[in-house]
Amino acid sequence: MSQLATVDWRTGRHVVHKLHAHIVLVTKYRREVMTPGVSQILRQAFSEVCERHGATLGEYEVDHAHAHLLIIYSPKFALSRLVMSLKTISSRRVRRQQWEEVTTALWGKHFWSPSYAVVSCGGAPLETVADYIKNQQKPNLKAGRPKTLSG
Repeated sequence: MSQLATVDWRTGRHVVHKLHAHIVLVTKYRREVMTPGVSQILRQAFSEVCERHGATLGEYEVDHAHAHLLIIYSPKFALSRLVMSLKTISSRRVRRQQWEEVTTALWGKHFWSPSYAVVSCGGAPLETVADYIKNQQKPNLKAGRPKTLSG
C-alpha cells in the first residue's frame, strides 16, 4: 500500500478535508533541462514550499521539460498561490546554481513557462495518479493519460 493510501482526513478549525491535485509545470520554451541535479533542487524546493503552506508533496517526477507533482493541500489555500510560490522559489534555486545546461537553454530570469496545469484527483484512484507520475521517464507508455485499472 502506498503512502497516499494512508493519507487520512485532515482537519482545520472549521473544515475537514482530503484534497489532492496533480500539478504539471513546463519549462520555458519547453527546453529539456531536467537533469538529475535540477530534479533534486526542484524536489527540495517543492517540498519546502509545500510545507511552508501547510501542503504535502505526495509524489514528484520530471520528464524532460515537465515537472509532475501530486500535492495534498488544504481548502483554505488557493492553488494558484501555491503554484506561484512553487514556480518562483524553485526557479530562483535552479538559477542560483548557474549550471551550463540551464543557462545555455534558458536565458533571462525565467525557468518556467507562465502556463501550468492543475487536475483534481478525485476521479481516478490516487495510486493510479501516483503510478502515472512515478513512471514519467519509463519508455513504452502512452503519453498524456494515466493507465486505468481496466486497461
